[in-house]
Amino acid sequence: MLRSWLVPARLVRRICTSTASVSTLSHSQRRVHQQPPETADVIIVGSGSAGLVCGATLATRGHKVCVLESHYVAGGCATQFARKGKYRFDVGLHYLGDCQKGGVFDRILTSVGIHDVEFIPMDTDGYDTLRYPGLEFRIPVGLEAYRARLLDHFPEEKSGIDRYVRLLAEVETMQTAMEEVHVGARGKWSLGVTALVSGRLMAQYQHATMSHFLDSCTKSPELRAVIMGQTGDYGLPPSEVSVLLHCGLAGHYFKGAYYPKGGGQVMSDRLSETIEQHGGSVHLRRGVEKVLVGNDGRVLGVRTQARRDTPDGVEVRAKVVVSAADLSRTLLQLVGAEHLPSAVVEKTRGYENAEGLFNTCLALNKSADQLQHEFGMRAANYWCFDDFDTEAVYRRVRDEPEASGGFGCYITSASLKDVRGCTHHAPAGMSTVEVLTIVPKDFSKWGVTEDEVRRAVYRKNGKYLECKARIEQQMIGRLEQQFPGLTKHIAFQESTTPLSHDRFTNGGSAYGIAATPSQFMANRPGFRGPVEGLYLCGHSTRTGHGIAGAMMGGQRVARHVEKALRG
Repeated sequence: MLRSWLVPARLVRRICTSTASVSTLSHSQRRVHQQPPETADVIIVGSGSAGLVCGATLATRGHKVCVLESHYVAGGCATQFARKGKYRFDVGLHYLGDCQKGGVFDRILTSVGIHDVEFIPMDTDGYDTLRYPGLEFRIPVGLEAYRARLLDHFPEEKSGIDRYVRLLAEVETMQTAMEEVHVGARGKWSLGVTALVSGRLMAQYQHATMSHFLDSCTKSPELRAVIMGQTGDYGLPPSEVSVLLHCGLAGHYFKGAYYPKGGGQVMSDRLSETIEQHGGSVHLRRGVEKVLVGNDGRVLGVRTQARRDTPDGVEVRAKVVVSAADLSRTLLQLVGAEHLPSAVVEKTRGYENAEGLFNTCLALNKSADQLQHEFGMRAANYWCFDDFDTEAVYRRVRDEPEASGGFGCYITSASLKDVRGCTHHAPAGMSTVEVLTIVPKDFSKWGVTEDEVRRAVYRKNGKYLECKARIEQQMIGRLEQQFPGLTKHIAFQESTTPLSHDRFTNGGSAYGIAATPSQFMANRPGFRGPVEGLYLCGHSTRTGHGIAGAMMGGQRVARHVEKALRG
């Protein structure tokens, strides 16, 4: 079946009239229509954060880059979508850490000449606010401030708290040391010294789960729940998530939590423009059908999917192909099992993904100031749970015969996090709020088959629509429970599911392969693919998931590619 190749007219109606949005739409229309080159130095499959950073890094160093994307806008999870021409919602970027000058985002963006992305600090006294029955805990910026607040709430748990804080500090020290090795600021040999001097507790638990580690700290259900309060950021229970992933993520935000002015689309737009300004190209609605592999086992380039103007697709040749697409789809479908060692095929098929995300997007007839002054909502995220047993929370998600909203919820408002009075997210006098929850990734729990998802006909499945509507109402109910009276001001509502994510990312998921000890660090795929000339990046590779992990991976894979291109 041929895919439509034009930016649909409904997209024009969905894009807001802000300057940034008009620019995004204009670029998107051009990128849909322009033909890919016959050859390039590097082809990048997918325009998520990893692919765009990789492309921008290589383009600014003189390499001809061609980015191929199946969606109608570049950016992957770091994009926004619009409704009714006036409401804009974030797809996956709701907050970032380490955005200060010299932080990870500043370093990556400035390395490719981008200096005009502004990051706005969230509430420094509680960027993540955890709510349990009878307990509210605000996570502040700074590890020492966090320790002090834990001790205020749990004075009898000092020993366990200090043990956890020590682990957080050691993971941060090792992460900093590893990043310095990657940029050439220190030798690999120094990592062993750092681990010996400042990482002994981390070394002891580097292959453990958080449940295992917490057993050595405390038996308090309340303290364990607070420590695991950001579990929705990776979609795994304590008994499964890697200690290193959990601590790395928590430490990322202790450096400060931020929101990019104008939303997540801004970084994606700047990276795409950088690629083009340096002689590269970004092509939308140009999904890749196949990675071409020669008889000698090397990649030759790609063939794009058919569309109306090119019914046979287009072949683009290149010495290197970097896939920022879903890992399983890249290896098993785009490359094909016939080109891979059997061990690689077996391992790829055995990867387990984290759970999925459900996002209820709301527009309200209340301004950001009114959200704050009338309802007490801050420039913060609210993690709201029904009890203190995080394991039980995930059991509810997984054991229910049908998808439900039993996890709890995460409430956030871009209107509050962005510049106050900004009309980018909603018109003057209005605001947007998003209510998210962890839901099962299993298609069957949504009443659909994989075939229905692949053919994008699941949206007409009555069982799916029933599940979606039920969870949407649960999320609205949870918002009302946390901020009484707010839901009567809803002017617009729409929800997305893991199936939406799968459809728009061609098989992708919110968090990629699950960050369990057996699938993390060295157990996660590296940047060199199993075929000569193929490289991998994205949230399922070694730098981990999230926007930061993806962007760091894009930068690192670019270094590998540049070495290969220069022989």
